Amino acid sequence: MQQSRRIFALGFGLVASLGFTLGAHAQGAAARELTVASSATYAPFAFENKDKQIVGFDIDIINAIAKHQNLKIKVVNTPWSGIFAALNNGDVDLVISGVTINEKRRQSYDFSNPYFAAHQLIAVPKSSTVTTLKDLAGKKVAVVNASTADDVVSREFGKTSPNIRRFESTPLIISELAGGGVDAAIGDNGVIAYRVSQNPALKTVEDPSFPEEGFGIVVKKGDKPLQDKLNAGLAAIRADGSYGEIYKKWFAKEYKAR
Repeated sequence: MQQSRRIFALGFGLVASLGFTLGAHAQGAAARELTVASSATYAPFAFENKDKQIVGFDIDIINAIAKHQNLKIKVVNTPWSGIFAALNNGDVDLVISGVTINEKRRQSYDFSNPYFAAHQLIAVPKSSTVTTLKDLAGKKVAVVNASTADDVVSREFGKTSPNIRRFESTPLIISELAGGGVDAAIGDNGVIAYRVSQNPALKTVEDPSFPEEGFGIVVKKGDKPLQDKLNAGLAAIRADGSYGEIYKKWFAKEYKAR
């Protein structure tokens, strides 16, 4: 009987010890710092300020979500060209970088619910009479190479049209427009509006035929626990008004669903 009691006590001690170890491991995993990739070249969503800190709409959004969900995060500036490879390799845990949710990307990654309603926006000189995409027929149009805007104008005017001028970034297409090299520039609404707001000689034109798109936070395929936390945090900041405050901070207007 004494031996049975000793065996029971020993077994109980091992189980308790194992339970403590597993519990501590689970708590450690829950508290693990998540690495967030963002390409800080996409103002006002993510860019470096004068102190070389990464700031912007995306950064405020992910910080607000993390606060609500008690997530520890670290944002790292990651070049767009390598941002998905970093996620694939496990160098980062999630990506927030103005990533449009589309079916092709859904095949390889999972997304949060959309955190920003995006659509294409046309920038033109203030004297321009352009009101729709079709008005740009025969005119020179600048777009970022391989972007959604590139797809839009390629479908409308033909991929090989000599009037489509392709550049590597939004600042370049706006600079080309401001310098008179093209008649219009097209890109994501948030970025185009931000750049045009800094140039009083330009204005924006919204074509209602442009389809609605959504930016989402990207996680590895199958990472449902993290996806669920991001969605819960996003819902919370929409409900408590934090989202609206962040939107107004970066876009200087009240958030309104399109």
